Amino acid sequence: MSQYWSDIVSKLRPYVAGEQPRTANMVKLNTNENPYGPSPRAIEAIREAADDRLRLYPDPTVTELRETIAARFGLTAEEVFVGNGSDEVLAHAFQALLKHERPLLYPDVTYAFYSTYSLLYGVEAIEVPVDDGFRIRLADYDRACGAIIIPNPNAPTGIGLPLIGIEALLAAHPDAVVVIDEAYIDFGGESAAGLVSTYPNLLVIQTLSKSRSLAGLRIGFALGQRPLIEALERVKDSFNSYPLDRLAQLAATAAIKDEAWFETGRRNIIASRESLVRELEALDFEVLPSQANFVFARHQSRSGAALQAALRERGILVRHSPRISDFLRISIGTDEECAHLVSALKEILVA
Repeated sequence: MSQYWSDIVSKLRPYVAGEQPRTANMVKLNTNENPYGPSPRAIEAIREAADDRLRLYPDPTVTELRETIAARFGLTAEEVFVGNGSDEVLAHAFQALLKHERPLLYPDVTYAFYSTYSLLYGVEAIEVPVDDGFRIRLADYDRACGAIIIPNPNAPTGIGLPLIGIEALLAAHPDAVVVIDEAYIDFGGESAAGLVSTYPNLLVIQTLSKSRSLAGLRIGFALGQRPLIEALERVKDSFNSYPLDRLAQLAATAAIKDEAWFETGRRNIIASRESLVRELEALDFEVLPSQANFVFARHQSRSGAALQAALRERGILVRHSPRISDFLRISIGTDEECAHLVSALKEILVA
């Protein structure tokens, strides 16, 4: 606390990011990063651009990248917004689209940034409980509201929703903005991007951090009809006219165009996830059905906090939240990293 703090600062509960260790010998399965490198085309684009042009400001309209994203989803560049990671895109959405006289609705077990942004931007919010199986019940959102945000698949559970349910939600709330946060959509979920042209109240947010393996460059984007995108642009241009640097723009454009690299990495992670689920279930873990690049699991008789600590002693990082009982969120690593995790768990569980 400080006498110089504003009232809002003293009330904030900042989001706590996953640990980024300084040592290189840790098996990092705690922050849902892609275990495989980005497209070689993205790396080459960065190399080619690392010249004296860095003295110049980047394109403030991010035109080439927006056009590339639009082409992939059958939209126009005017229906695409790009920001510094999907977190920044979400922040602009909270300011521009989600603050109304009626409350914002989102799940009570979900991405912690939603509650952080609600407090930061003064958005009245209601957390809608998930069911006993940690599933989002869309029927529970059939109430008066100013806006809705739904992650699909959800984090930290990894559970996805069918597209038919998302479309029913959009149709039931024509006067409310519905944000579908699709950070993990490429690992088995059904994207709502194809509904953008039909529903003026839909904003779809995605990231290149996960399936495109560009977490270090911080690139996120939103898809929506022009009025929603213009609202985001107005907030962005009042905050920072240059949110995405030159290298990030070029690398992201190259990565999206390299569909073969994306598809190979995506399939590898899905296969590794299914294999890890079988291994964990054989060790007496309950594993929720995941459509993400992580699994959410708890052991039938061991504490999640104790397992996390024991794994860390063996150089393996996983995520644990006291709020969600004894579940561990385990990112999907390479097959070798997953095997190392399973071997360590076997050692821990027999001790």
